[in-house]
Amino acid sequence: MNEIQRAEIAGLINKFSAGNGINCSAIAGVNCIKFNTLNDNIPSVYCPSLCVIVQGKKRVLLENDIFEYQPSEYLVASVDLPAIGQIVDATEQNPYLCLQIELDLGELTELSIRVNSGEDLDKSSCRGIFIGNVDESLADSVLRLVRLLELPQDIDVLAPIIKREIHYRILNGQYGRNIAATAQIGSQMQRISVAIKILKNNFKNQINIEELATQVGMSISSFHSHFKTVTAMTPLQFQKRFRLLEARKIMMIEGLDAASTAYRVGYESPSQFSREYARFFGNPPVRDIDAISCKY
Repeated sequence: MNEIQRAEIAGLINKFSAGNGINCSAIAGVNCIKFNTLNDNIPSVYCPSLCVIVQGKKRVLLENDIFEYQPSEYLVASVDLPAIGQIVDATEQNPYLCLQIELDLGELTELSIRVNSGEDLDKSSCRGIFIGNVDESLADSVLRLVRLLELPQDIDVLAPIIKREIHYRILNGQYGRNIAATAQIGSQMQRISVAIKILKNNFKNQINIEELATQVGMSISSFHSHFKTVTAMTPLQFQKRFRLLEARKIMMIEGLDAASTAYRVGYESPSQFSREYARFFGNPPVRDIDAISCKY
């Protein structure tokens, strides 16, 4: 990414951000992210997406792994992952600015067949997060996409075309093989991706690991090994993280008390919920939600 591209994308993200946080844009699946202050730990679920930083710096913590990226770099999350984000460079004058583009698995599947020419990606698995460099071709595609925010009459026709091009660019990039593996039906990465979706959609229920492994066509030992390679956690840890993040969202948006929320997300014991919540977020539920409310 050259400086002219970076500066124009930054200006457009800033223009179409209503304030601090994730700002939905007029283009489906595209968000303008802006923060003008540093923050410590923001636990959230990273959905499959491409995030391009054009100003400021961010650190993402996935269990014991640390991923840092800065202007002219991108982060790709190839599967849903509960992680912690930290804005480490942002000021009122020079806020953190990032464009998030949600990835379309169907688009990736179709394009990966052409890009990889039937290459067998079945056996390997890798972390579901990658940091790469934004070359000028990818930056040009991203810039043309974000320019559409000033041309709303063109969005319906041109945005899908440009997003497809962006999918093609990342598949041809330095981590294209890893991203393609997630989209290749029957690959280990794709099987784990399916398992993650099952866990995400059924996070309230008890997990039977043997049944889950069977659903995605893997042995228990292989399932455990590949799941941890992709997510850096076990299936049970993944479910627990997702439950706690969902609980926090419920308490913040709906104002539900901690005990009721605990039962709603699948806990049988409110006291166990409070202990695990405090361990993950740093404060028990009531204090944590009060602290967030004071910030906003």
